[in-house]
Amino acid sequence: MKQKLGTLFIVAFLFPVNAATFAKDYLLISPDKKTQLKVSVSKDIQWSIVRNGESLIEPSALAMTLSNGKQLGINPSVSGISTQSVNRSITAVVAIKNRIIADVYNELKLQCKGNYTVGFRLYNDGAAYRFETNFDDKSVEVKSETADFNLSGNYRVYWPLENDPDFQSHFEASWKDTVVSGIPNTQYGYLPLTFTTSKGTKLVITESDLHDYPNMFLYGSSGEKLTSAFPPVILKSETKGDRDLIITEKADYIAKTTGKRTYPWRTVIIGDDKSLLENEVVYKLSSPNILKETNWIKPGKVAWDWWNANNIYGVNFKSGLNTATYKYYVDFASEYGLEYIILDEGWSKATTNIKEPATEIDIVELVQYAKGKKVDVILWALWNTLDKDIEGTLDIYKKWGIKGIKVDFMARGDQYMVNYYERVAKACAERSLLVDYHGAFKPAGLNRKYPNVINFEGVKGLENNKWSAAITPTHDVTLPFTRMAAGPMDFTPGAMINATEKNYKAIFTEPMSQGTRAHQVAMYVVYDAPLQMLSDNPSNYRREPECTRFISRFPTVWDKTIALQAKSGEYVAIAKKNGKNWYIGAMTNWSPRNFDFATTFLDGKNYKVEILQDGINADQHASDYKIVNRNIKVGDKLEAKLAPGGGWAAILTPVE
Repeated sequence: MKQKLGTLFIVAFLFPVNAATFAKDYLLISPDKKTQLKVSVSKDIQWSIVRNGESLIEPSALAMTLSNGKQLGINPSVSGISTQSVNRSITAVVAIKNRIIADVYNELKLQCKGNYTVGFRLYNDGAAYRFETNFDDKSVEVKSETADFNLSGNYRVYWPLENDPDFQSHFEASWKDTVVSGIPNTQYGYLPLTFTTSKGTKLVITESDLHDYPNMFLYGSSGEKLTSAFPPVILKSETKGDRDLIITEKADYIAKTTGKRTYPWRTVIIGDDKSLLENEVVYKLSSPNILKETNWIKPGKVAWDWWNANNIYGVNFKSGLNTATYKYYVDFASEYGLEYIILDEGWSKATTNIKEPATEIDIVELVQYAKGKKVDVILWALWNTLDKDIEGTLDIYKKWGIKGIKVDFMARGDQYMVNYYERVAKACAERSLLVDYHGAFKPAGLNRKYPNVINFEGVKGLENNKWSAAITPTHDVTLPFTRMAAGPMDFTPGAMINATEKNYKAIFTEPMSQGTRAHQVAMYVVYDAPLQMLSDNPSNYRREPECTRFISRFPTVWDKTIALQAKSGEYVAIAKKNGKNWYIGAMTNWSPRNFDFATTFLDGKNYKVEILQDGINADQHASDYKIVNRNIKVGDKLEAKLAPGGGWAAILTPVE
């Protein structure tokens, strides 16, 4: 429901106004009246944010320059204002955190002479602004955009270190825990970026409703100011190998687009560690679902081949990229109720020929075999090969009976690539195909507009254990407060070979994880991923059916999410509901930890609780775990003891 506000949240115009002139400063108040967003209009337009009396963002400029010389936000003249209060709910097609999402905000729009508007939204847990243009021009070139963020102190920040001059990146960060003054003006970071003020308030800067426009990046300044940068339009390029791009000519503009449009929201999520786990600001700011039929969109769990290198054993055939091996994956998926298998890189005749399977794989036979066992198939595709014939390739996959694609190695964030994501999403939706983006930038709203876009990578995930020691328990408990704040992430958990810090080794064909088995199992609750992998070897899973059966019972979408315990880089505990059941996951860094979880969030009376916890020797043998059962009443405490690098996971089923 929408209603006009008035004095309810436009608290005051800070300069007198009359019928002929508008105020130069405008104050927007959040629905809970704890946050103030101030807009100052003079030689430029600046915004600032205060929460509970704490200044979070000092006045920061916003502007846009077009190639024809027109400047938006420079020497602006406000010709009108409009305000509204919105209190409604969104029903998510694919429920990442909550099936029903409260969408409650106050909004201010400044109409400016020159046929453009700057809109501001203020939620209880975030703030955002964006430009909107109403030009008669069918085509305009955006030369540059100014999106400054003047922080109110030398905030702590998790910064992904990148410095490619062409903004080429797989967006897979190891986060550097530092302060903003330590980031020079030659160093950029990609979004989302998570900051902590001296009082402990959390800010996540990101963007939403990104379409027909490049990704935003932010540069440091060796101080407390961040400045925006955007990849320019690529005019000429060469391909090295099958996937690497060498840019040979760039335009002097960042986007060529239409004159009548809205631009991406520049977004600041506001809260604390616990509220970051529950926030859905990016989703709320995104364009609504445009698909008429969505019943075919089926989230679920996936038996995945690439991480374990198809290194199955205990079979009477030679494992590898062949039909027999993938039938083994199908049998495993069917046995444990998994919805999908993925055929990753190597299934096709070549990475540059994804219309034909490799000689030893009969796709039609495999798909029919899988259907008979109620398992569907997803295929990997190199993005640029797919780009050469999206429609024709997807028609072939549809004919084969494929249910989705995993698109990989985009590694860019320019306008063309943003549009590519949407073209693929649209073409797949027309054929009832799911999409999982890898080598991808962060979620920025496309998965709400096209809910068949079911997951994104853009995260330094478990696959890195094949060649490095980067995926530590500390990294694991940092991700929920950084990358995951933007949306779902394909981390690909589920390692069945687990190691303590001193025993860990990177082995490409038989990889292991750092931290305990229970740490891996807890990820199935903690990490948002509507398409969730079981990344390890099916032979390893079958060797330990008790643990595998426990993992297989976790849903991948949720009716409700509640944060229980949280401290970025140290620990995370979260409860999620699906149907009548509740699920809890807890993880720690290399420090052992004890938790007491109050169960007042439960909505029944009595529950059966099944717990997978660290075994008594998990600090020495990380694969040690124990499953215990107990009954509780609502309000009882659940005690969790986590080993170094440990975890704890529980399934709570109501007892009638």
